Amino acid sequence: MDSIVVTGNGPLKGQIPIAGAKNACLALMPATLLSEEPLTLTNAPRLSDIKTMTELLQSLGAEVSSLQDGQVIAMSSHNLSTTRADYDIVRKMRASNLVLGPLLAREGHAEVSLPGGCAIGARPMDLHVHALEAMGAEIELKDGYLHAKTNGGLKGAVHTLGFASVGATENVLMAATLAKGTTVLKNAAREPEIVDLADCLRKMGAQIEGDGTSEITIQGVDRLNGATHPVVTDRIELGTYMLAPAICGGEVECLGGRLDLVGAFCEKLDAAGISVEETAKGLKVSRKNGRIRAVDVVTEPFPGFPTDLQAQMMALLCTAEGTSVLEEKIFENRFMHAPELTRMGAQIEVHGGTATVTGVEQLKGAPVMATDLRASVSLILAGMAAEGETTVSRVYHLDRGYEQVVRKLSGVGAKIERVSDR
Repeated sequence: MDSIVVTGNGPLKGQIPIAGAKNACLALMPATLLSEEPLTLTNAPRLSDIKTMTELLQSLGAEVSSLQDGQVIAMSSHNLSTTRADYDIVRKMRASNLVLGPLLAREGHAEVSLPGGCAIGARPMDLHVHALEAMGAEIELKDGYLHAKTNGGLKGAVHTLGFASVGATENVLMAATLAKGTTVLKNAAREPEIVDLADCLRKMGAQIEGDGTSEITIQGVDRLNGATHPVVTDRIELGTYMLAPAICGGEVECLGGRLDLVGAFCEKLDAAGISVEETAKGLKVSRKNGRIRAVDVVTEPFPGFPTDLQAQMMALLCTAEGTSVLEEKIFENRFMHAPELTRMGAQIEVHGGTATVTGVEQLKGAPVMATDLRASVSLILAGMAAEGETTVSRVYHLDRGYEQVVRKLSGVGAKIERVSDR
């Protein structure tokens, strides 16, 4: 396994290109299962999770090709060979469950293993199951697999999600495109990735209204055609790299950045003393005069503050003036980075879903261990502002969600390298 070694090196300067969204691409790829015609995605991120989804789709009989150094994904599902998504692949990544809705809609049956992914909470499948059952599916859990079938195909229904789950919204959205009649999904997730998926499905011939709001209406059609679609900018990678100059000082322009993707996050940056300006190419970020100010953060579904930026925000607040309170309302086990930041001199107390961070003047470099995807990059950010050297181990988590981290950060002046563990 590799480690990343970071040494505090002062202010940053330059530009960082922001990739296409991992979470959007992982939902867009299973959409190929809805049509016999080709689906091509551009602006795709080059990540291990994308490779896992490619492997899963290929195991079902789909043809998937990576073009233009991985930034274009060409897919065709004209000849599916099975509707069974095996545990050996699905266990690697939670987003694998997004093949359930499309397979059920197109083929009328599917067997999908319960998924894996980062250990940041239960994230049960019951929301997906209840919604598909409302559309006429019969689903039972047997031997670790969801066995799903329909009697004459899925049917339109009115259903309210118990929680505004992004994954459940995506699964229902795809399944409903080929259902008979009209589906109304209430308490739907509003994330930009949902809007991006709906935009792609509309290009394929789906009839969808209300995406981006809490109520989505889908009129089922007989078939979908092929399409070409660009993956939306990754708002989590964007927010992560916006925090680099906030933590280290300096000025960085995030190419492809959009304010509408990170509105609530930018409000907290402003309150902390960070300047964010729109440019012709993206967003320019710099620290205002003086020390970062403490701010309180509550994670919420979009358009609230993203849970996927909570760990990185905590790294910033470790050296803020005053005391910050971070409340995690999305996942119940998402402060595993706190003990690692404490090893670097941070003062953090965690009680249940709340972390209290009392800012210190300077973090100290230390050996630390990544516990999940976002925690890994939070430790890198902290190390960039710490005195001395920080070694972050178990960075295989990082490869699931960030492409070319070392190249992007060293390009703006960070002293960072990836080393192979001996």
